[in-house]
Amino acid sequence: MAKMMSKSQTIKHLSEKTELSKKQVQELFDELFSLATKEVKNGFVLPGFGKLVLANRKARIGRNPQTGEPIKIPAKRVCKFRLAKQMKDAVLGKK
Repeated sequence: MAKMMSKSQTIKHLSEKTELSKKQVQELFDELFSLATKEVKNGFVLPGFGKLVLANRKARIGRNPQTGEPIKIPAKRVCKFRLAKQMKDAVLGKK
């Protein structure tokens, strides 16, 4: 199975494809990350990829996998990424 590309490999690949320097691509990634963290509370959309959203999870009862003992899992807020239909179709194929 092929390994996942590292951040530096991704930057190198995009730098070669776009004629931008590695430093410019790195700055673009950093700015995109900064923008996403600021805007996630309103929903952050990457067209063609998907949407980054905040969701609230309810408190629930779970089980300790080693002992089977029930434990209470508190409510919390989580960040989710929802794939765009265009990305799903490209990766998984159309139904």
